[in-house]
Order: sequence, then structure tokens, then C-alpha cells
Amino acid sequence: MKKLLLTGFEPFLDYPINPTEIIVKELDGKRIGNYEIKGLHLPVDFEQGPKKIVEAAASEKPDAVISLGLAAGRTAITPERIAINCQDGEPDNSGFSPEDKRIEENGPDGYFSTLPIRRMVNSLKESGYPSSISNTAGTYLCNNVMYSVLHELKAAGRNIPAGFVHIPASHALAAASKKSMASWSDADLLKAITIIIEVLD
Repeated sequence: MKKLLLTGFEPFLDYPINPTEIIVKELDGKRIGNYEIKGLHLPVDFEQGPKKIVEAAASEKPDAVISLGLAAGRTAITPERIAINCQDGEPDNSGFSPEDKRIEENGPDGYFSTLPIRRMVNSLKESGYPSSISNTAGTYLCNNVMYSVLHELKAAGRNIPAGFVHIPASHALAAASKKSMASWSDADLLKAITIIIEVLD
């Protein structure tokens, strides 16, 4: 059986709950389609988050990598098309706030996802779940993690499906937040991620 490295993040900024953390915990060790899931929680830290996923990709030798991130405010599951070589944004959980900083000084300007993102979107829609491809992963930790793991895999000569998927807020997060935001149930979020995993060959 193949191995999937599935990652999520801890809570950050003004979000006391991160539904990606819950999904990864729930799916860790499960078998979905052709894959056994290896769950990994990442810190919201510009140094430690990318370092942790790169180390896991090297040590676990997964056959695919899907990283999940919260995009509070989005209403659909949105696989990301590209990650750019830039760190910028609000402070991470260690208080670090980079500005216009390259992730890899000599790295390319961007990496395209190697996940079957169009098939993922189509499969989600066919199952009744709103989904679309996103053309920006921002410049915060989500983009940083996506860029870093794709850079590592290319350097290692490992041509495997890898990329990033943003998810909406959960009902629990929306209820706990001071901000108004669209939300999905935990059950629907979990089912949607299961569907995108089933799309992998």
C-alpha cells in the first residue's frame, strides 16, 4: 500500500481552532483508496513549519503529499495551483513577520502543484461539494510549506503528487471567532478531504 503524508496546522492569529489539525488527527493511520495516511501537524512558524515537512518528506519517503490549510472566508475547497518564492505577512506564532523575503535564495520563482487538482475539483463537485482551483496560496505559511516541500522533492528527484489544499472554516471555528465567516461542518470537511485523497492514483 502507498503512503500519503497529510499535514495540517495548529491554530494561529485570531483563529482559536484550526480545522486542518482536526482532520489530520482523524485521518492519521487510516486507509483511503490506495493510500495509508501518515498525519503530521505543523507549527505556524516560518522556520519550523517548512523544516518539519521537508524532514518528514525525506524520512517517510511518501508516495504523495497533501498539505491542508485554513482559508477562513473562502466558501469552497480550493486546491492551490502554484506556490511562489516569497515570505511575507502577519507574525507567525513565534512573532516573526517577514517582508518580501525569498524562501529559497537561489530557488525558482514558483512551483506548480503536482496534485491532480482539476480531477480533485471535478470529483468534489460531482459529490455535491463546492470546489474550485485557487491561483494564489498567499505568502504566509501555507504558501511557504507548499513551496518548500515541492522544492525538496524536486531536489531529491522524487516525482510524486504533492501540493496544497485550502479549506473553509468549520462551524466550531466560526462560532468561536469574533469575525463573521462562512463555515462547513466537520463531517463535510472530512468527507471532502477523503474524496480528494481517493482521486490520487
